[in-house]
Amino acid sequence: MAEPRLTSYERLDGSEVRAVISFLGERIDDYLPRHPGLRAATEELGKVVDGLRDRGRSAPRQRAALLLVSRVLILVVAAVSFVAVVIAVRDAVARAGKLAAFEWLPVLESLINDLVFAGIAIWFLLSLADRVVRNDLIHRLHHLRSLAHIIDMHQMSKDPAAVLGRAPSAAPEDPDRISPRTMSARDYGLYLEYCSELLSLTSKAAALCAEESTDALVLDTVSEIENLTTGMSRKIWQKISLLRDVPRE
Repeated sequence: MAEPRLTSYERLDGSEVRAVISFLGERIDDYLPRHPGLRAATEELGKVVDGLRDRGRSAPRQRAALLLVSRVLILVVAAVSFVAVVIAVRDAVARAGKLAAFEWLPVLESLINDLVFAGIAIWFLLSLADRVVRNDLIHRLHHLRSLAHIIDMHQMSKDPAAVLGRAPSAAPEDPDRISPRTMSARDYGLYLEYCSELLSLTSKAAALCAEESTDALVLDTVSEIENLTTGMSRKIWQKISLLRDVPRE
């Protein structure tokens, strides 16, 4: 079990985040083997980071394809709009002597509507690639937010009051039983610390999304997850501080 070394100091590297998650999983296997739920949460976070890494590798090709499609469609919309405007102007000029002044209003209204709808379509196509990237990242960030709440649920049942005042020599009746009341103060402390580390890594996984996009909604969601995990970790460390009063074996 070797601690991973960080090599990139210019941007957050997904492979290094994944290495730290794997290292945490190994520590859980070594020191808390009776708690598969915490290990499962670590594996799930690793899968999310793996998905972000795979997306980072395929994102340039996907974006290039979307840009190509959007530009082709923009040309089609522009060409159709231009042809429609030319035909409308030609017919109007051909009938210029037969139309009264007020009869020009529907013609002008039709031209304006065509130009407005063409502009809306072109704007939609210009932002197509950015919106597809944003929607994908927002979906992944929602998954990370849910995972943060799941990790917080793991630590909520770990009440330090269960070990405060208990004799250090007390031992669980059934070593295979997973229960907060059969955990030692040492296991309590490790469990809570690992939950805090998992929340921190969840925040780092969310920050990976900010490395790929500068969209305001994505950045706001990343900031929201960072604040959420920070608040949850603060509650966990309040519990850990109570364990300092427990007699050590």
